[in-house]
Amino acid sequence: MTNGFRSEHPTAAEFAPYYAAYVARVPAGDIVQTLTRQRVDSAMLFAGLTPEQAAFRYAPGKWSVREVIGHITVAERIFAYRALRVGRNDKTPLSGFEENDFVKFGDFESRSVAELASDFDHVRIATIDLFGSFAEEAWLRTGVANSFNVSVRALAWIIAGHELHHREILNTRYLGK
Repeated sequence: MTNGFRSEHPTAAEFAPYYAAYVARVPAGDIVQTLTRQRVDSAMLFAGLTPEQAAFRYAPGKWSVREVIGHITVAERIFAYRALRVGRNDKTPLSGFEENDFVKFGDFESRSVAELASDFDHVRIATIDLFGSFAEEAWLRTGVANSFNVSVRALAWIIAGHELHHREILNTRYLGK
């Protein structure tokens, strides 16, 4: 496969409008390499967290750092599952998901940062392997998720942009960096 399909930002027709900010965050370049670099960047961030930082909420009703890490991981699992279904040409429309319920019932507060970081790392490795397995023609396949068209390529960029979005929030609102 040429890297063209992996290196070009998806078009606006390839994803729901509410994902545009995530896609725009991702720098140009091979998206699988970007996902691989992010794995290292996130591991470094998570490894430096103290138990006090992991429990921190920057405002009442906001997720804790543990819950943010759990959310990033859960969302990646869902986006990667969508990519698997679309990439394998499954035309069944896929439902949306309620992110707050996944956090509320995820029991992330009972887990250590090390456990959550390990979970993220395993999911990211699987994500990288999944996108690395797609043939060139699979990258532009489209399906329907949450009533919007989405391509495999867009899902890779959404995963990367979603992680960047939440890592920035962790750094600015939670950790004061």
